Amino acid sequence: MRMYDIIQKKRDGRELSTEEINFFINGYTKGEIPDYQISALLMAIYLKKMNKRETVDLTNAMVNSGETVDLSLIEGIKVDKHSTGGVGDKVTLALGPMVAACGLPFAKMSGRGLGHTGGTLDKLESIKGLKTGFTKEEFIAIVNRVKLCICSQTANITPADKKLYALRDVTATVDNISLIASSVMSKKLASGSNAIVLDVKVGSGAFMKDLESAFTLAKEMVDIGTSVDRNTVAIISNMDEPLGRAVGNSIEVKEAIETLKGNGPEDFVELCITLGSFLLVLGKKANNIETARDMLTEVINNGRAYNKLLDFVEAQGGDVNYIKNTDLLPKTSNILELLSDSEGYIKSIDAEEVGKCALALGAGRETKESNIDLAAGIVLNKKVDDRVNKGDVLAYLHFNDNRKFEEVRLQLRNAIKIGNKNSEHKKMIFGIVDASGIKKL
Repeated sequence: MRMYDIIQKKRDGRELSTEEINFFINGYTKGEIPDYQISALLMAIYLKKMNKRETVDLTNAMVNSGETVDLSLIEGIKVDKHSTGGVGDKVTLALGPMVAACGLPFAKMSGRGLGHTGGTLDKLESIKGLKTGFTKEEFIAIVNRVKLCICSQTANITPADKKLYALRDVTATVDNISLIASSVMSKKLASGSNAIVLDVKVGSGAFMKDLESAFTLAKEMVDIGTSVDRNTVAIISNMDEPLGRAVGNSIEVKEAIETLKGNGPEDFVELCITLGSFLLVLGKKANNIETARDMLTEVINNGRAYNKLLDFVEAQGGDVNYIKNTDLLPKTSNILELLSDSEGYIKSIDAEEVGKCALALGAGRETKESNIDLAAGIVLNKKVDDRVNKGDVLAYLHFNDNRKFEEVRLQLRNAIKIGNKNSEHKKMIFGIVDASGIKKL
């Protein structure tokens, strides 16, 4: 079997066999197949797509490329959450402590940023001393003690996905349904959780730009999870504008902390509570979504969710003073205002453009070798539907590198549209997909 033939076959739009998929995954994992050939195959898959059987086979091949985690020593039903990636998406940082404060074990393996979308591990590095590399035994012990652990994907768990994940980022092959579904679900299946809630983003700042594609991806992932007896639910959420106000690493950590203190942006809080509600129901901590929402609201109001964040940071070796005093988090040497030159209402904020602006300021990773400026980013002072007067602050730009500031300022201003008031209020949740099918809201 030759890699050349596999590339040619998929280039011509033909279906790859199970054996061919196993061949290239095994060969790439072992270092026997070079990046340039896998890059060519990824582009062929991106353009010609994979069918459901190929996608399931790809998922299984990546799961079998390494070890799987047995979480049976963790007490109770283990839950996990995954986002398909967005701008300002710091959900895990707030959601984990919220559900853990309700007594539900939240055992999560996270990744690093892809292009203009930030990664949870990158954000966590803003907290001095916090570790994300653990053995399976350490991971299980922390979850049993704290009900929450967020760790990096180890080399022994889906190593094929780890290599493909980095390569897709720099070859413009990220937003393909089969590649996303197999990447997400291989990690989820290998990491051993009993129940999975997927946050499938849709809109300008998401990989899925339209609702049809988002529902298709959600259904693909739910079907994969259901096929191996994992309770899997997908929520379709809005990513036309950035989630919350902060876009960057340390500034997103700060916003997550404020959310757990009860001061979070409305859209961010709503998404966290929605996702958390399904986690609590799947984890059998609540009988229905309404009860679960009440539980999550209560742990924010009574401070238990914030205290759980402190427990989590301490358990993973981080300095809790960075949580208690967010001024200790990394800060830039420059913070400049973007002012409005007109009046009216915020019609739209292009999330992808905002993400690209934050990337240009240093908050993202342009190549897999790029260093991230943990302090850089953008804080929106206005959101969609807000009233704006001439001279009002639209956003704050946090940066250390002056070279791209003027270009970014103009790009960000163009991403924010001001005009007449929108006729309809923006929707945060578009639908739910579970084993029974698709429910559009």
